[in-house]
Amino acid sequence: MKLLSGTAVALLFGGLVLAPAVLPAQNKPAEIQPKSAEGKTPTQEHWDPNQIITATVHQAWVLSGKDERTFFEMVEQLADICAKNRGIMLPESEAAGRRMGEYIKHAAAADSDQLLYAIVDKAVLMTVKRPDHPVTAAKK
Repeated sequence: MKLLSGTAVALLFGGLVLAPAVLPAQNKPAEIQPKSAEGKTPTQEHWDPNQIITATVHQAWVLSGKDERTFFEMVEQLADICAKNRGIMLPESEAAGRRMGEYIKHAAAADSDQLLYAIVDKAVLMTVKRPDHPVTAAKK
């Protein structure tokens, strides 16, 4: 899925040095890898949804091994989950990607203790026009 353009990725992660508790290099914890990631390439969606849906921005950043590309994959997977749950299609335009990336970057930087899923879900809603719910459409 091409959710965000290269520009949006740069914007999103340019401001992602937001980890509130930066550890000294000698005390750096081992990189956390989910069991589902074993033997998979970095471009595959391999995060357990329960693991990333419940992660704060900071926890997701640490879980990604503080790697921008891996963190971005988490964001993309969360956006897919949000769109599926809401029954909407994600736009594949560069402008939509920029809007989402900007919102995610600013919201994540504002509070790294909030759930990343909540930020991504709001960004998805802000980017797409939600179709009428069948029940709502039937009442009209």
